[in-house]
Amino acid sequence: MITTEVTFDELSALMKQAAGITVDPEELKEAAESPFDTFGLDSLGLLGIVGELENRYGQPLPPDSERCRTPREFLNLVNSTLTAGA
Repeated sequence: MITTEVTFDELSALMKQAAGITVDPEELKEAAESPFDTFGLDSLGLLGIVGELENRYGQPLPPDSERCRTPREFLNLVNSTLTAGA
Protein backbone atom coordinates (compact mmCIF):
# COMPACT_ATOMS: atom_id res chain seq x y z
CA MET A 1 0.00 0.00 0.00
CA ILE A 2 1.26 3.42 -0.90
CA THR A 3 0.94 6.04 1.76
CA THR A 4 0.31 9.33 0.08
CA GLU A 5 0.65 12.40 2.14
CA VAL A 6 1.29 15.89 0.90
CA THR A 7 3.78 17.57 3.20
CA PHE A 8 4.60 21.20 3.91
CA ASP A 9 7.76 20.67 1.83
CA GLU A 10 5.67 19.58 -1.12
CA LEU A 11 3.16 22.40 -0.63
CA SER A 12 6.04 24.86 -0.53
CA ALA A 13 7.44 23.48 -3.79
CA LEU A 14 3.98 23.60 -5.38
CA MET A 15 3.51 27.22 -4.32
CA LYS A 16 6.72 28.06 -6.13
CA GLN A 17 5.85 25.96 -9.17
CA ALA A 18 2.19 26.91 -9.56
CA ALA A 19 2.20 30.48 -8.25
CA GLY A 20 5.83 31.61 -8.30
CA ILE A 21 5.77 32.17 -4.54
CA THR A 22 8.81 31.15 -2.56
CA VAL A 23 8.02 30.16 1.02
CA ASP A 24 10.36 28.25 3.27
CA PRO A 25 8.68 24.94 4.23
CA GLU A 26 9.59 25.47 7.89
CA GLU A 27 8.00 28.91 7.80
CA LEU A 28 4.93 27.41 6.16
CA LYS A 29 4.73 24.74 8.86
CA GLU A 30 5.17 27.26 11.68
CA ALA A 31 2.49 29.51 10.22
CA ALA A 32 0.18 26.68 9.14
CA GLU A 33 -2.82 28.43 10.70
CA SER A 34 -2.15 31.70 8.88
CA PRO A 35 -4.30 32.52 5.85
CA PHE A 36 -2.76 31.80 2.46
CA ASP A 37 -2.85 35.48 1.55
CA THR A 38 -0.28 36.04 4.31
CA PHE A 39 2.12 34.23 1.97
CA GLY A 40 0.84 36.09 -1.09
CA LEU A 41 -1.11 33.13 -2.44
CA ASP A 42 -4.56 33.88 -3.81
CA SER A 43 -7.38 31.49 -4.75
CA LEU A 44 -6.14 31.36 -8.35
CA GLY A 45 -2.71 30.26 -7.16
CA LEU A 46 -4.33 27.68 -4.93
CA LEU A 47 -6.41 26.45 -7.85
CA GLY A 48 -3.16 25.90 -9.76
CA ILE A 49 -1.83 23.85 -6.86
CA VAL A 50 -5.06 21.81 -6.73
CA GLY A 51 -4.71 21.08 -10.47
CA GLU A 52 -1.08 20.07 -10.04
CA LEU A 53 -1.92 17.71 -7.17
CA GLU A 54 -4.79 16.16 -9.13
CA ASN A 55 -2.43 15.48 -12.03
CA ARG A 56 0.29 14.16 -9.75
CA TYR A 57 -1.94 11.76 -7.83
CA GLY A 58 -4.42 11.02 -10.62
CA GLN A 59 -7.31 11.75 -8.32
CA PRO A 60 -9.78 14.63 -8.15
CA LEU A 61 -9.78 16.80 -5.06
CA PRO A 62 -13.02 18.14 -3.54
CA PRO A 63 -14.50 21.12 -5.43
CA ASP A 64 -14.01 23.35 -2.39
CA SER A 65 -10.26 22.65 -2.13
CA GLU A 66 -9.32 26.09 -3.39
CA ARG A 67 -11.55 27.70 -0.77
CA CYS A 68 -9.31 26.48 2.06
CA ARG A 69 -8.08 29.41 4.10
CA THR A 70 -4.86 28.07 5.59
CA PRO A 71 -2.06 25.64 4.69
CA ARG A 72 -3.11 23.33 7.54
CA GLU A 73 -6.76 23.26 6.41
CA PHE A 74 -5.67 22.63 2.82
CA LEU A 75 -3.26 19.82 3.68
CA ASN A 76 -5.80 18.16 5.97
CA LEU A 77 -8.42 18.18 3.21
CA VAL A 78 -6.01 17.02 0.51
CA ASN A 79 -4.52 14.27 2.65
CA SER A 80 -7.85 12.95 3.89
CA THR A 81 -9.06 12.84 0.26
CA LEU A 82 -5.95 11.04 -0.97
CA THR A 83 -6.03 8.58 1.92
CA ALA A 84 -9.72 7.81 1.33
CA GLY A 85 -9.10 7.20 -2.37
CA ALA A 86 -5.91 5.19 -1.95
